Amino acid sequence: MARRNDPAVSTGCACGLPAQYEACCGRFHAGGSAPTAEALMRSRYCAFVRGDAGYLLRTWHPRTRPERLALDPGMRWTGLEILGTAEGTAFHTTGTVEFRASYRGGALHERSRFERVAGAWVYVDGEFPEGSGQPPDGP
Repeated sequence: MARRNDPAVSTGCACGLPAQYEACCGRFHAGGSAPTAEALMRSRYCAFVRGDAGYLLRTWHPRTRPERLALDPGMRWTGLEILGTAEGTAFHTTGTVEFRASYRGGALHERSRFERVAGAWVYVDGEFPEGSGQPPDGP
């Protein structure tokens, strides 16, 4: 069954990479482990686009993860731009990804922190650079 905001097949993955969903973020949503903090960030954005709260919770650090996540069904994410990364590779245990996620009516600018837990990358938290604003239910 298609989920809301399902990207068009010919446009590649919702995360902005040219590969189709199944070969890109879909493999992580299906249980694979993202190899870098950036790959996890992209897959989490794609999960927001697709309305996959289960994946978002599974990839959230246990220390900061909410009990549940209610996504706004009216939110329409329209694009992801990676602005920068620090660490977050196979050789690191922490990483940072700065990104801009566009949505109908605005954009979210966040600097997200990631850590490895039991070998897998997870989202810890994020900060919003001054003046960047925050939408409801952001990636």
